[in-house]
Amino acid sequence: MWSEQIEQQGFALILGILQENEVAALLHNLADLDHRRSRAGVRHTLSHPAVKTIANDFRLLSIARGILGQSAFPFRATLFDKSPEANWLITWHQDTALPMQEKCATPGWGPWSVKEGVIYAHAPASALEQVLAVRLHLDDSMPQNGPLRVLAGTHRLGVLSDAQVEQEAAARQSVECLVPCGGVLAMRPLLIHASSKSKSPAARRVLHIEYAAKAQVGEGMQLSGSVKERG
Repeated sequence: MWSEQIEQQGFALILGILQENEVAALLHNLADLDHRRSRAGVRHTLSHPAVKTIANDFRLLSIARGILGQSAFPFRATLFDKSPEANWLITWHQDTALPMQEKCATPGWGPWSVKEGVIYAHAPASALEQVLAVRLHLDDSMPQNGPLRVLAGTHRLGVLSDAQVEQEAAARQSVECLVPCGGVLAMRPLLIHASSKSKSPAARRVLHIEYAAKAQVGEGMQLSGSVKERG
């Protein structure tokens, strides 16, 4: 069962969430995001009507709520678009920054930053354990087009330093997450992951949606409810 895989391994591949015609319609509705595109894709997309609709689709919500509970909701989304024209690699890392309502001097939180008008803080493991990323694949993710690679089970290690992340990457065998179009990779943010540059003319578009169990992820620490996008 995929929920057990997420618990034990930190990730699961869940295939056949969207049908081919649904993916085509979603891509058509996302075409107006092109003017906002950066090298890696488009951040702050949750306010887009098509993204908001799919993020609240019962199929994706059921995945998030199966792990986080029935109050889980989407709070951040990014459209990643890797292609020969926009190609990049990501070294081994954990996702530890969360968008916050306001800056607070709270032990275990920080450093703080502001990106595109949004306040971010690097969060402790207790907050990140309340988050699940659901990566909806809008193209086939193949060995040649820079798929995500993960180190299974590393979500249980807590927040690691860069040196500790490198040690884990050197000691563990990575797993390539090859997901057909319309499928989902669900993963914990503390799972160590990376991706290589694409060596294929085929695009690798992924809508990365993050869900939280609740808006308050620590004492006095509120996720930014005004961040209508992100990811």
